[in-house]
Amino acid sequence: MFRKTISTAAAGLAVLAASLAVPAAASASESGGTKQVSLRSGLTLTIPKSWKVAKDDRDWVRVITGSCPTFGTEDYGFRDYGCHGFWILGPKALKIGGHTFQSYKSKYGFDPATDVSICPKSYKLYKGEWKVADKGLRQVGPGHKADYHRWAATCVDKKGRVKLHYNQREWYLPSSKILVLDQWDHPQLAAILKNATWN
Repeated sequence: MFRKTISTAAAGLAVLAASLAVPAAASASESGGTKQVSLRSGLTLTIPKSWKVAKDDRDWVRVITGSCPTFGTEDYGFRDYGCHGFWILGPKALKIGGHTFQSYKSKYGFDPATDVSICPKSYKLYKGEWKVADKGLRQVGPGHKADYHRWAATCVDKKGRVKLHYNQREWYLPSSKILVLDQWDHPQLAAILKNATWN
């Protein structure tokens, strides 16, 4: 019985060590090397090598920066939950990017839905209210300014009670028809966009 308890504890510690090693490895990779990802309209971002670029459709490109439990499952997509990363969206996404699938307008935010949406942070919660917390112009590489909005958003339970808060940050380039959307407040993203290049 004692040997079985020790084996179980050792297995649990191994799982814990493996799960803690993932962020450390990602951090080491982020400081150790980068790669370039070419996107629409000549936009190129330099990102850490450890990040995964999911390009199933050139108008719905996701850069996965950490854990993404839905990747490779039928739940993966814009309305999934818990997938750390950001989106680079093009004209097809923008065409349906407003509420009730109307065209995207930066002053309303990107929210393609006709009903209640799942919270990006938890499948047990739903998107609640949101309001503009910051806006202005932001640099995206030389010679390009984005219409920037940061939306302070909430996630609610079935009774409408606020359970958590998050930000949805949007950099919109209307001439290039590109929207960069981040629901995880990634600390490196603003600098990555500022240092982007255009071909």
